[in-house]
Amino acid sequence: MTRTTFVIPVYPGTTHLDFTAPHQFFARVPDAEVIVASRAGGTLECDGLTFAGLPRLADVAACDVLCVPGGFGTFDAILDADFLAEVRRLAAAARFVTSVCTGSIVLAAAGLLDGRRAACHWYWRDVLARFPGVTVDAARVVRDGHVITGGGVTAGLDLAIAVVAELAGEDRARAIQLGLEYAPEPPFEAGRPELADGPTLDAVRTALSARDATVRERVDAFLAGR
Repeated sequence: MTRTTFVIPVYPGTTHLDFTAPHQFFARVPDAEVIVASRAGGTLECDGLTFAGLPRLADVAACDVLCVPGGFGTFDAILDADFLAEVRRLAAAARFVTSVCTGSIVLAAAGLLDGRRAACHWYWRDVLARFPGVTVDAARVVRDGHVITGGGVTAGLDLAIAVVAELAGEDRARAIQLGLEYAPEPPFEAGRPELADGPTLDAVRTALSARDATVRERVDAFLAGR
């Protein structure tokens, strides 16, 4: 069987579940190689977890699947021209280009979503919509050609299953899902804004809005220099 190479480019401020959840599924694909890499290589701290021994993105020759995670660091990452150049280079020859959460904003900044539909974390959909040529889709997983994007954070699990099904077939994807016992039954129906009660939605909006000014400043700077 031909080896399948997955590359997950991370950066300061990445939400680790955005990539550790898909990583777990990708690692179960037969003869898979899953590479987590950063622009500088070495060590990277993500939400209290430290990932060490990361290779440099520039040292990764190519991949079959590129999976870009999101996080609050997204909005600094899009101003890193070298990081975007590596994402663009790896995407050019990838069979599938994918993202989780605000990772789709990285793809948009790299020019990889022009003329495509894409998902994003619900709070930041309006930011993704500011990028020319992108149509924002509220679905949990959105496929447009070879580009597959997931909504916020935990949507990375659903995205990973969809990607595994494309690469290894639905039977293998179902078996991996069962092996990992992915059968979500959340204790609260609060995982999407249309399901959450008013006070919960208001609390989360308030918490995230504290970052609005910085986020929009970064996006303004990127779009002004595009």
